[in-house]
Amino acid sequence: MPGPVAALYDIHGNLAALEAVLAEVPDDATIVVGGDVVAGGPQPAEVVERLRGLGDRVRWLRGNADRELDPNEEGLAPPSALDETRARLSEEQIAFLLGNPPTVRLGRVLYCHATPHNDVDIFTVETPEERLVGIFADADADVVVCGHTHMQFDRTVGGTRVVNAGSVGMPYEDEPGAYWLLDLEHRRTPYDGEPPSQATHEEALRLFTERGL
Repeated sequence: MPGPVAALYDIHGNLAALEAVLAEVPDDATIVVGGDVVAGGPQPAEVVERLRGLGDRVRWLRGNADRELDPNEEGLAPPSALDETRARLSEEQIAFLLGNPPTVRLGRVLYCHATPHNDVDIFTVETPEERLVGIFADADADVVVCGHTHMQFDRTVGGTRVVNAGSVGMPYEDEPGAYWLLDLEHRRTPYDGEPPSQATHEEALRLFTERGL
């Protein structure tokens, strides 16, 4: 039987949040790192090395803010945040993040950053299902795990369960903490020194629903 699986998305260089979550991840768990690992946070290099130090139990995928560490890539992350993050990473660390795949598949569960099609699509728990059915129809998975919007949800799209893992390092939620998944169930881990949220859950939900798919 496969062991437990933890999904850690959108860490954004927040080492304190990552350490708090890792303290709760079972020792035998596979860890899926769901992209946007470093951008915008104070300890990008330390986060990369902490996760790489866990070895083969970590499965990596690339988010939009990881891809956009390449200055030739266009995307969504603020250029100033990317410039600061690049300055704190080695060329080897940047190349490692750029080289990660866009998706990871574990059995009948597909892990992607935004949607199975790309790393920038925005949708929320309130996005009408008819706008999403085509995107998830060819996922060939019973469950799709995503992140990107930093808000946890669990919904069904055309018969496929779609679970947003939330954000470890930069959540848009009402309660403080680091947000993640363990065996497809939502978790929240409190920790000391959490930076102030850039938006409330209500603000982010309204904005992303209006601007998304």
